[in-house]
Amino acid sequence: MTSALRLKAKLPTPLVALADLAYNYWWSWTADHVSLFSSLDPARWQSCGHNPVALLEAVPNERLWQVAEDPHYLNRLRQLASEFEAYRRAGQPTVQGHHRHLWASQVAPHLSADRPVAYFCIEFGLHESLPVYAGGLGVLAGDSLKSASDLGVPMVGMGLLYRQGYFHQHLNRSGWQEEHYAHCEVNHLPMELVRDEFGQPVTIKVDIRQRTVRVQVWRVQVGRSQLYLLDTDRSDNDSLDRRITSHLYGGNPETRLAQALVLGVGGVRMLHALDIEPMVYHLNASHGAFALLEVAYREMRYSDADFGEIAREVSQRAVFTTHSPVSAASNVFSADLIESFLGSYWPQLRLSREEFLALGNRRPDDPWDLFSMTVLALRLSSKANGVSHRHGEICREMWQALYPDREVAQVPIGAITNGVHPRTWTAPLMMDLYQQYLGDSWATPSVDSDRWADVDKIPDEQLWQRHSLLKERLIAYTRSRVQSARQQRGEAADEIAAVDHLLDPKVLTLGFGRRFSPYKRGELLFSDLHRAIRILAHARRPIQIIFAGKANPADDEGKRIIQRLMEWCRHPALRDRVAYIEDYDMAVAKLLVAGVDLWLSHPRRPEASGTSGQKVCFNGGLNCGTFDGWWAEGYKPGSAGQAANGWVIGKVNPDSDSDSQNRQDADSLYDLLGKQIAPMYYQRDMAGLPRQWIAMMKASIRSCAPSYSSDRMVAEYLTQMYAPTPPPTVSR
Repeated sequence: MTSALRLKAKLPTPLVALADLAYNYWWSWTADHVSLFSSLDPARWQSCGHNPVALLEAVPNERLWQVAEDPHYLNRLRQLASEFEAYRRAGQPTVQGHHRHLWASQVAPHLSADRPVAYFCIEFGLHESLPVYAGGLGVLAGDSLKSASDLGVPMVGMGLLYRQGYFHQHLNRSGWQEEHYAHCEVNHLPMELVRDEFGQPVTIKVDIRQRTVRVQVWRVQVGRSQLYLLDTDRSDNDSLDRRITSHLYGGNPETRLAQALVLGVGGVRMLHALDIEPMVYHLNASHGAFALLEVAYREMRYSDADFGEIAREVSQRAVFTTHSPVSAASNVFSADLIESFLGSYWPQLRLSREEFLALGNRRPDDPWDLFSMTVLALRLSSKANGVSHRHGEICREMWQALYPDREVAQVPIGAITNGVHPRTWTAPLMMDLYQQYLGDSWATPSVDSDRWADVDKIPDEQLWQRHSLLKERLIAYTRSRVQSARQQRGEAADEIAAVDHLLDPKVLTLGFGRRFSPYKRGELLFSDLHRAIRILAHARRPIQIIFAGKANPADDEGKRIIQRLMEWCRHPALRDRVAYIEDYDMAVAKLLVAGVDLWLSHPRRPEASGTSGQKVCFNGGLNCGTFDGWWAEGYKPGSAGQAANGWVIGKVNPDSDSDSQNRQDADSLYDLLGKQIAPMYYQRDMAGLPRQWIAMMKASIRSCAPSYSSDRMVAEYLTQMYAPTPPPTVSR
């Protein structure tokens, strides 16, 4: 019996539909995505990490039967179950044999459930209850699967199941980050182990360092999309191999290479075991690049052609999205390590050691060059793209050496700017407001932007009231988290009591949430502490800021930045104005992007894209960032050059070193906050409303929401990368 069937057997008959909803993450992007489960038992909902399966398993039968007799709850459940059934049936044949057409079926009919897009990524951020993500890359992958489902793009995700997920963050009394890992109870997560007709787990084998590693797979339902998570934690594997998929981004180069093999080679083999023959292989970042070698290997078994010829055919089905704008960070390994792990693999491709290594070498004639997964992915993909227009330009310059016969402008790396899933990242209060004034169509998956023109119809009073409520919710949550953290650290009673005065809902609130790495410049606001204090602690126009984010476990400089932020949280002049939320995850992110007035994003240039600021736009917040990544496209000045939908920090000076650029950008940020942003925020009319600020909120929503939706992004992938020239069917 499957886990879903066992859960159904436990539930009272009127509540059985809850099991179907719990095992499909579609519930997480509906308007009722919290209350249907949380209202069963709010305390347990929090303690189980918003996991609906764990919640339903833990709620006492007495409480379930109480709810089963509540007509109001049952009506809500029936309505949501009906919507879910209609969603699942869309695109399937009707009784009369007609099809309910989805957008993608009209644009790319050559894609189907039997011949889908296979989307490979090292992490997937669907929801906080499934901890197989670290940050932006994973959230982008999760949002892509959701929009693919909504638009009807046949897509299967391929990733890894991390039994210990990404690390949990704890800051000690000195403010230093400490990491700990929690073991996931996988049998209580919203997913199922895939089994064959005899009830045995479906497995494949991957050779890693002269050992055979057996891999099983778990299926996660994401609306109409499927996500498959590969898992090596099996009793018939060596103890070292069982830990290959133990946790994300925490391992040494050997572990990272083993994970790349499981994801790439194992992923293709698992798709074959599941009778899925992808039409397109999409690599989201380079971790899954070995998948294209495995596709070539499988084709070579049925052909006398050499690797070069087969690789050219495979490349026609390959799409590669590159992310890092820094070539040194492109997932590289030494030749010795590659030989140790793949020495038995390249003969199967009819390649010599030198020929194989050259596939991943930026300079094939250099025997000491490192093997780059990005280079491998670029060489084996016919279509590649950066994740913003500026990032595409940078990538063409950065990788031009791979195309010596082409000018930089002709390097075959395009650009599709990242987007976010609106129905995941828009707060329910804002969803309700949009439905009132934009109609039901605001949430209908579409690439049409006209619907957002009606945002001007929203009364200023209602938009400001909703935003203010979300801000109050964020501040209450932040106080609770900070108080809990101080108690756990054993801080003094007066420090714990001081949390009651931390932050003020009436004060201009900034947000900064992302990975703490030196190039992200998380401490830029405090580059000049005295100047920062004058601005944040201004008597008439104060400013406050909420920080959240983790540093990579191996990044001591990133940890030192967090430590300095914690010192500023305790500064007498800032203690009520600066807060830090530990253990950043998707649940925290949703509250943060929905509740802040202004989002700060000021990484050292170049930045690939960034997406947090896009999420802020859907909730009516404004952005203040460097003219880079997505914001270089999203920022729209007014007719006279004034700020219209946000602000830009600094100017690019190619002759400046990093210290000089930091000083220039800090000066610009201080000037913006003190002379433009705070004065506008605190300028109120007789009704107490900041009319000019609200006008910018509407301009931000109107200009950014249609352009930075993952619906638009996935539609562009479909029309530009998946569909223009349907690849030929390769004989097997």
